[in-house]
Amino acid sequence: MAKGVLVDIPKCIGCEGCSVACKLWNELEWEPQEKNKTALDRAAEPNHGLWPEEWTSINRYNLQKDGTDLRRYVKTQCFHCEEPACASACFSKAIQKLPEGPVIYDQSLCVGCRYCMMACPFDMLRYEWKKAVPGIRKCQMCPTRVANNMEPACSSVCPTGALTFGERDELLAEAKKRIQEKGYIDKIFGEKEAGGTSWLYISDTPLEEMRFRTDVTTEPLPSYTEGYMKATPIIGVSWAAVLAGLFFINNKNKDPLD
Repeated sequence: MAKGVLVDIPKCIGCEGCSVACKLWNELEWEPQEKNKTALDRAAEPNHGLWPEEWTSINRYNLQKDGTDLRRYVKTQCFHCEEPACASACFSKAIQKLPEGPVIYDQSLCVGCRYCMMACPFDMLRYEWKKAVPGIRKCQMCPTRVANNMEPACSSVCPTGALTFGERDELLAEAKKRIQEKGYIDKIFGEKEAGGTSWLYISDTPLEEMRFRTDVTTEPLPSYTEGYMKATPIIGVSWAAVLAGLFFINNKNKDPLD
């Protein structure tokens, strides 16, 4: 059975213990641009505070409900789609979905086309623009831990129970139970978005107010892309031949000593 994580937004206190645990487990560096950023700063950024070395980010939103000021914190990372568009767009198979739930990336197979970034409906992938040999960076959902029935590093340190790891079907049932008992809005983000995701969110305030993409289709996105991506390797080889021909034409009369 596929695993997942249920995020109970009102329970999050913004301690950022999950972010620290992610960095320690994955041996990530501290991004210079993130050192002095607050959760409120990150919530206003187009990238939600995610960088090549920042795989999880806490975003703070100041909201109102029934005339009362509220502060809500949202943990943001790759949602690990059930049928990931990024994997379907990757003709080199550098991105793959594991049966346990995580969507993982293997840089040794990556050709740097960045089709995965264009395919992701949630804009969760980051590219190492400043590196000589760049790659794609994103949350891996701690696949070695999950494969051994251990929860991801981030959820293992959550002190308030805002993050619950388990079987995805059981998490959906638990989410529906909490919605009925606690008066949360009747919506589980990730239940159907883009065909469903491994990370599920429930909230007592509208998700749109916290920059969730609630307009995403409920159809699995690979159904839109797979037919086109089958032709990508052929196009890539053909384009390489064109470039080789142009190089030969441009350099055939050039003195090799110039």
